[in-house]
Amino acid sequence: MPPVQPHNFSWVEPGLLAGLAMPHVPAHYEYLYQNGIRHLVILTERKPPYHDTCPGITLHRIRIRDFCPPSLQQIKTFLRIVEEARAKGEAVAVHCLHGHGRTGTMLACYLVTSRKITGVDAIHEIRQLRQGSIETSEQEQAVVQFHHHIK
Repeated sequence: MPPVQPHNFSWVEPGLLAGLAMPHVPAHYEYLYQNGIRHLVILTERKPPYHDTCPGITLHRIRIRDFCPPSLQQIKTFLRIVEEARAKGEAVAVHCLHGHGRTGTMLACYLVTSRKITGVDAIHEIRQLRQGSIETSEQEQAVVQFHHHIK
């Protein structure tokens, strides 16, 4: 089967960081690999199906319950994964179930640090790039609090 773009896939920073919904078939992993992604951050409580079909992609688990915000430590872990991958010239993709709430929250936190923007601006930008992102007020608050923490 040829590579198939996973649902809700988009680059936030081309060649470095992308968001997506949970991969469901081996062709999704092949798509990620062919597009330079070597790290997949899983934000769900369970691993995605067929996660072991593409050994060239390293899995990173950060378990966050659906509709919940990440903790400060979870955000820092995610950003460390992205930074370590960048240092190696490798791309990262991050997903939750549909690629909206938890995924959007982590992507917005990335924008806070990479673009030196406020949490509110990062939320707005991610929602422009990825419709439906950051689903709860608690997730919004996590991004805003993260901005306050690092400034």
